[in-house]
Amino acid sequence: MNEPFDVDVIDVRGYRAGEVVLFPGAPERLYRVRSGLVRVHIVDDEGNGLTLRYVKPGGYFGEEALTGEPRRYFAEAVTETEVTVLDASALGRAERNDLLAQLVHVVEGLYRALNRLAGKRLRARVAAELLELGSSDLATVDDDGISVVHITHDDLAAAVGSVRETVTKVVGELVRLGAIDAGYGKIRLLRDAVLREIAGE
Repeated sequence: MNEPFDVDVIDVRGYRAGEVVLFPGAPERLYRVRSGLVRVHIVDDEGNGLTLRYVKPGGYFGEEALTGEPRRYFAEAVTETEVTVLDASALGRAERNDLLAQLVHVVEGLYRALNRLAGKRLRARVAAELLELGSSDLATVDDDGISVVHITHDDLAAAVGSVRETVTKVVGELVRLGAIDAGYGKIRLLRDAVLREIAGE
């Protein structure tokens, strides 16, 4: 994926699935996903993880480099991923406008996520998350043309603010409704319309 602007590229780095791209700490550079998928998440004192957002190709993370605020999250490659490292201080007007548009999109996504956590049942949150991941690099298409999301119940639980045991029960409910088919480490999205109805979005 080529850079959309004449930006000051410091480096292009590749990461394997599961490799940490950024640790909490002092801000360094701005990052833009060229290919793959990055998960931004936090870990509490007891080791429980919560996914804040996923960054798809074209999306940015490490925005703290613009303000100097310390970074409080991890960024991890979910799939094989390539990112561009940018000098935040050297962004031109077009690049800043692009970044601003991306940040608005991120904030809108966080509002939706907060609404799900505060006002929606876990089943709706799981359905919405599966629909979101169905259009990411975590998903493939099988021989029947069905989207298959490659995710464990642990990772799905972290994404919706729950625990694996409870999410496993919800996945079972969605299977019984015919919305999905679940296997080890993968979930086939059989009926998107049913998932959208359940998600209420």
